[in-house]
Amino acid sequence: MRSKHMETFLLISFGAILGANLRYWLNIWVVERVGAAFPYGTLLINLTGSFILGVFLTLITECFVVDARWRVLVAVGFLGSYTTFSSYTYESVNLILKGQAWPGMLNLFGSSFLGGVAVVLGVLFARIS
Repeated sequence: MRSKHMETFLLISFGAILGANLRYWLNIWVVERVGAAFPYGTLLINLTGSFILGVFLTLITECFVVDARWRVLVAVGFLGSYTTFSSYTYESVNLILKGQAWPGMLNLFGSSFLGGVAVVLGVLFARIS
């Protein structure tokens, strides 16, 4: 593997370790406080991840000049393992803000609806296997 690819791989990996562990511990923290009857932990993780991604990507693309490795570490590695929900919502909203409302809405609602359908199909498939 070339040096640049290895560096990217390691940055993503390091960020992913941090994001996955924060997700795990934050979810436990929320469940211990409010219970597990509703996935409040996942909801909190998805919302905070989306917020952090929106702030981070806006700052590094519109306000500050930063090394591209920060995007790989934070957006791809950390937030990618903390929640992929943040990526899909950011990409959907970004399309809408660029005047591509139909593709943005299709991605936003299509991913939610079709993701739900895919989960149902996966559960049914597993149960009949």
